[in-house]
Amino acid sequence: MIETKSFHKGGEMATSKAITKSQIAAHIAEKNGLSKKTASQVLDDLAALAYKSAKRNGEFTLPGLGKLVLSRRKARKGRNPATGALIKIPAKRVVKFRVAKACKDSILGS
Repeated sequence: MIETKSFHKGGEMATSKAITKSQIAAHIAEKNGLSKKTASQVLDDLAALAYKSAKRNGEFTLPGLGKLVLSRRKARKGRNPATGALIKIPAKRVVKFRVAKACKDSILGS
């Protein structure tokens, strides 16, 4: 059985542990009649495809879960929280994950 984090009333998380890659691979293997090694390789291949596609095309969609999106942030000014001094934050590329509506609705029950 796969352990997941759950929420109690008041928004506090239960103390259960996050799912590991090997637990995900074992679950996929069991559900699809594969070996754990094959299921683990499928996960590795999916991750490699996501990285490659996001780098080349600027995005990678995983249907039902969401989309990895490569985004550019402009240069801006910020403050050092310790001293309050103004600092320049350079422009950079970042990777964001946009959660699919179906995923949100399934998890949040909307």
